[in-house]
Amino acid sequence: MQLFESESIKEDITTEKKNNFSHLSNKKMKEREDDRPEQSTSQGFGPVLRNHRFLLLWSGQIFSQLADKIYLVLMIAIVANQFQTPNQPISRWVSPIMVAFTIPAVLFGSLAGVYVDRWSKRGVLVFSNLLRGVLVLILPILLWLTEGHNLGVKPLGFVLMLGVTFLVSTLTQFFAPAEQAAIPLIVKKEHLLTANSLYTTTMMALLVIGFAVGEPLLSLSDRLVTGWALPWKIGKELLVGGAYAFAGILLLWLKTGERKEDRRKESPHVFQDIGDGIQYLGKNHRVRNALIQLVILFSVFAALAVLAVSMADRIPQLEAEQFGILLAAAGLGMATSATIMGYWGQRFSHAQLSLLGSIGVAASLVGLSFATGNLWLALLMTTFLGGFAALVGVPMQTTIQSETPPDMRGKVFGLQNNAVNIALSLPLVLAAEAEAQFGLRIVFLSLALLAVVGGLLNWYISHTGKVKLITGDK
Repeated sequence: MQLFESESIKEDITTEKKNNFSHLSNKKMKEREDDRPEQSTSQGFGPVLRNHRFLLLWSGQIFSQLADKIYLVLMIAIVANQFQTPNQPISRWVSPIMVAFTIPAVLFGSLAGVYVDRWSKRGVLVFSNLLRGVLVLILPILLWLTEGHNLGVKPLGFVLMLGVTFLVSTLTQFFAPAEQAAIPLIVKKEHLLTANSLYTTTMMALLVIGFAVGEPLLSLSDRLVTGWALPWKIGKELLVGGAYAFAGILLLWLKTGERKEDRRKESPHVFQDIGDGIQYLGKNHRVRNALIQLVILFSVFAALAVLAVSMADRIPQLEAEQFGILLAAAGLGMATSATIMGYWGQRFSHAQLSLLGSIGVAASLVGLSFATGNLWLALLMTTFLGGFAALVGVPMQTTIQSETPPDMRGKVFGLQNNAVNIALSLPLVLAAEAEAQFGLRIVFLSLALLAVVGGLLNWYISHTGKVKLITGDK
């Protein structure tokens, strides 16, 4: 009898070992499947362009981002026309506007994501656009009513401009995570890379438009409404506010497939929910590493926006105020690369694309360090920089969207928005000081080192993280 029980126990142990081995094997196979390049039965932009819901969201993005890109140009134009006095530096007026535009990004980026998880994504997209449109459209009336009135040492109209800018930026913090969370709701996982490629292409194309034709567009709008016999020129505000409002109206017809029961119904516990998002990033190495890569990428581009002014000033064929030409070249490279990825990016894993992109960004920055006096080399290097940056940005954004569960997307995208905004803000302060202390070439080489270390670190952690998950190591 004892012998029989002993044999039975041995048999149970053997079965349990087999089950454990099978479980680990399944985990290993799943990890390998997850790391495989995404295969789609239909490559290119065709599948997403045939998705009517995506087309609606994409159309809303075009008008909303067009307004975003030229909003600050509008504010500067109003300052120059109504508040700046002769021989007075415009920076005295522009700096407070930039601060008012930046503060909400730092304060409310994570907070907005907590509420986006509990609210209808379509509702957030619609109302954030409509309210931004209304705020811009009522600005001429506010300026007209307050003309000649002061609040302390500043004109009351200018103070109201700061308030409008603060509110517009705050609403943008809700729009951004809602937009990112909506994409995986309406696009199949195997088409996410293509969808993000198209979004990146659109974003960079509108960035070029903002730098190149933002001011002429605003001037043209004013000329078109000159004959309306109104007591103020409202063409510029009609263009920007109308673009926001039209985006909101378009998105009224968007169906994300959300159900009320899918959204969290309890009242938000803001700090706890933000903590939950941070804990999730700590546990999910893929999403965390993708976020780190995006933060590094945006830091590099924010620094480039500052350093491009110095570069343009040193290039004989350019003036300092023509730095936008260099940034437009980077935008062209990014748009081209994102378009190519939409067709062939699925053949490679996200980690492979990111590593190649990081090395390419570093090489381009090294090239830029030797191109400070050569226009054509500078344009070539900034174009390459944008192209390789897309190899990092598009797959990393796709990784975050595909790996994050629906009930965590708002919090994760809110944290991403917060981190990216900080990454955009700090280099604006530090890059100019570093360039003054160490020189343009040293700063570019330092950025190159940061880019390549980030790419290698992402590659290493991604693969070691998988090993730990398979073997069960802590």
